[in-house]
Amino acid sequence: MSLRPLFITQAYEASLAGTPGFAAFNAALADACRMLAVEDAAGRAWCRAHGYRGYTSYGSLNDLPQRLPEFAELKRHLDRHALAYAKVLNFDLARKPRLDTMWVNILKPGGSHSGHIHPHAFLSGTVYVEVPDGASALKLEDPRLTMMMARPSVRPDAPEAEQPFVYLAPQAGTVLMWESWLRHEVPVNGAKSERISVSFNYA
Repeated sequence: MSLRPLFITQAYEASLAGTPGFAAFNAALADACRMLAVEDAAGRAWCRAHGYRGYTSYGSLNDLPQRLPEFAELKRHLDRHALAYAKVLNFDLARKPRLDTMWVNILKPGGSHSGHIHPHAFLSGTVYVEVPDGASALKLEDPRLTMMMARPSVRPDAPEAEQPFVYLAPQAGTVLMWESWLRHEVPVNGAKSERISVSFNYA
């Protein structure tokens, strides 16, 4: 007997922490995120209207790499990772993946982000800037869940690839990417301080 793994979901994980000058770059990126949270009145209004506990520039700013040099440098890093990921996925692309959107997330203690997908992109991801002790992991959901009907649950000790949900615990500098159709969420931030990240889509 043999088993043939089929239709595999490949999540991408890398880190910027080993790049030269990472500590200074990451500190500057954190400062830039906090500066936007103070100055972006439209973003704060969007957060209040949508019940977002903290700050996100998702609904207000769409030009971060042009606006601040820290995000331009981050884009250069992410472009390389997106291209590497697309190659691993064997995508037949006529040109390199193009950064479509980038936004800041500052999640306060007790904040969360419910399950969702990114329908207008093909690669999505997040780079983590500050991840205090107790901060939320990224929760990924098996895309077959809605079609499983009478399928039994799996044992707690089943391999990660066979679990219905997978939790990826990032650190500062972690880059996570996934195909944009993959449903994901951020559970409640159990840390005593803010969790800072920058999310993005590639078209």
